[in-house]
Amino acid sequence: MILRDATACDAADICAIWNPVIKNSAATFTTELKTPDGICNDIKTRSETGHGFFVACKDGQILGFATYFQFRGGPGYVHSFEHTIVLSDAAKGQGIGRALMDHLEHNAAGNGCHTLVAGVSSENTLGVAFHAACGFQETARLRQVGRKFGRWMDLIVMQKFLSE
Repeated sequence: MILRDATACDAADICAIWNPVIKNSAATFTTELKTPDGICNDIKTRSETGHGFFVACKDGQILGFATYFQFRGGPGYVHSFEHTIVLSDAAKGQGIGRALMDHLEHNAAGNGCHTLVAGVSSENTLGVAFHAACGFQETARLRQVGRKFGRWMDLIVMQKFLSE
């Protein structure tokens, strides 16, 4: 497996991984599908701001991605970042998510990240367990802030400090 920076050429493959998660799961509250142009813009913006957008590849196929961005706008939050990590179904259970997270954390720490935040749907029990195994701790539960599939869902906020 190879971990590398994402490029505009990866946008369609990233959409192919992300859009089924958006359409078919409660792992994300969004219902708006990703587009290659939107992903290209995200990759470009993150690169220009020094934040990472990474892909995991094996035999030329993208198996997952991870990216991070400033948690909230404004100068008071410049050391706090939120992240997204998504794997293809074929990549799950192989350590690829952990490798992407380790790579993301290393890059974020090198770019001044003090704390990394995960917003995880309470219905995404595998996502909660994954983040806990990576050293994230639940810091808040925002009740019924997401709505998808005709029901209200809680958001679990998890946090990991990358510096003292």
